[in-house]
Amino acid sequence: MIAQKEASEARRRLLGRYAGTSQFVQGDVAVAIGAVYAGCDFFGAYPITPASEIAETMADLLPQCGGKFVQFEDELASISGIIGAAWAGSKSMTATSGPGFSLMQENIGYAVMTETPTVIVDVQRSGPSTGQATLPAQGDFYQARWGTHGDHEAIALSPWSAQESFDLTIEAFNLAERFRNPVMLLSDGETGHSRESVAFPALDEVTVVDRALAQVADDAFGDAEGAVPRMVRFGEGTRVHVTGSTHTADGTRKATTPSIHDRLVRRLVGKIAHARDELTRLHTLLDGGEDVVVIAHGISARPAFGAVEQLRAGGHSVGMIRLVGLWPFPGPKLAELCAGAKAVVVPEMNLGQLNREVERFVHCPVHSLTKIGGHVFHAREIAEAALAAGRS
Repeated sequence: MIAQKEASEARRRLLGRYAGTSQFVQGDVAVAIGAVYAGCDFFGAYPITPASEIAETMADLLPQCGGKFVQFEDELASISGIIGAAWAGSKSMTATSGPGFSLMQENIGYAVMTETPTVIVDVQRSGPSTGQATLPAQGDFYQARWGTHGDHEAIALSPWSAQESFDLTIEAFNLAERFRNPVMLLSDGETGHSRESVAFPALDEVTVVDRALAQVADDAFGDAEGAVPRMVRFGEGTRVHVTGSTHTADGTRKATTPSIHDRLVRRLVGKIAHARDELTRLHTLLDGGEDVVVIAHGISARPAFGAVEQLRAGGHSVGMIRLVGLWPFPGPKLAELCAGAKAVVVPEMNLGQLNREVERFVHCPVHSLTKIGGHVFHAREIAEAALAAGRS
């Protein structure tokens, strides 16, 4: 690997092709370019539709700026590889789709327990199992939150365009470093394969969060409730034990002591749960007092936005909330924004996952509008559902 200074200069030269320009690119390609902007220097993955274009682009870009691209034998190895790379000092990422995301779940839990910052992109497709390999879906909403076992919190973002695929990839890396936790980007086959104009900023205009490093191993895993400890880096003389088992602040395995497990897991959960307000990301089309509110995310939010704009232009009392941050779920904020609504409509490309979460927080009837089979909603379908909800 070339020296760090040379790698930084090579990265600036590479990104100079994009900085300050608007280019017509796929959402998947925008993810890869965003990762390089964020400082990603290790990418490991196994090819899978509809995420393979991310790997193809990273295979092209990373060697040009001192980074490493590895095509692993499967998704189990991929997630293991990016965790190891993060502990060696890299900013790392993988990209997959539903079947591969399923295989990664055990080691996502390991990354949570070892507080390993890394980014996992899931370009969703229809399932279960192999499903519809080339068609979009939004069926991994709950898998991102509860796919791995045990008590934990998750951070997941949902882009609705190629531009947001770029922007939110950078945000995902920053959040991974800020909270020392794996962060998931839940894209989908439609967003990933759509080609759109993406505005690439100058490098100096991009906020990049660098890793906070500890000088001694004693505080590698912290101890204070809700704290995000600094991380040590292998190969620089600091010794630390990294284990997925219950451990103390210096990494020592203590798997049979209830008080140590309780303190550790409460801290891991608390560092994200206590930052729920900071992590809440949503966009609204609301004046206040709307009778019907449409709540959507990702690709389903695009026809939803068109439907709501049409209805509002026609004098109907309809608003919209688009979730950009899916987890931790912004339930209290949704309850606040929907306080005066008579009904909520939730369009999504699954059989009602987001709908169940919305029902837990809002205090009016919630109407689930579902669609599977690989076809995106038409604005007309959502408009009709919103009108019917307003009459019920």
